[in-house]
Amino acid sequence: MRFYKIISFVFHPLLFSFIGTFLFLFLSPKHFIKQQEYIILIVIFVSTYILPILLLILLKKMEFINDYHLRTIEERKFPILFFTVLSFLIGRMLLNIQIVNLLAFSFFGVTLALSATYLLFHFNIKSSLHTLGMGGLVGFVIIMSLEYQLNFNLIIAILFVVSGVVAVSRIKLNAHQNKEVYIGFLIGILSQIISFQVYQSI
Repeated sequence: MRFYKIISFVFHPLLFSFIGTFLFLFLSPKHFIKQQEYIILIVIFVSTYILPILLLILLKKMEFINDYHLRTIEERKFPILFFTVLSFLIGRMLLNIQIVNLLAFSFFGVTLALSATYLLFHFNIKSSLHTLGMGGLVGFVIIMSLEYQLNFNLIIAILFVVSGVVAVSRIKLNAHQNKEVYIGFLIGILSQIISFQVYQSI
């Protein structure tokens, strides 16, 4: 069980936006000024990791949530709405920079994924945010491979394997049912693909 807990911690949903941003800056053939890269990474880390953690601490103190695992659908509703709006605002901010449009649309993909996750709450489905994040990463790297005509097959294969390990971890820890980890992964990858289609059409 300890191994599964470590996997769930290392690949925590709050880290996926930062990981995706890092992969974009690292894999993109475009050349960015180092200072620009650092600023983007810092802004994304603070916005998508530090800020949500502060929110969770506040919600815990106000007793809106029992713990930081957000085990129930009711506990997840407000944080998901908050992160949905936050992802959209980050996408708009990045779009205004005009040099990282593909990354901006990946955040719109996150917005779409979280919106779908929230809608599924009405059907009593608690999608796995861990596998949603992994699906989003897989989808985004596939999109970068297509957009830049580069071979990222090894990275994509590794991400698929890691996705499987994360999914198994969530099931073994009784955090989710099988269908919830599958749904999370599909939402993550499909949302990125849909967002990319919009990106190509404008």
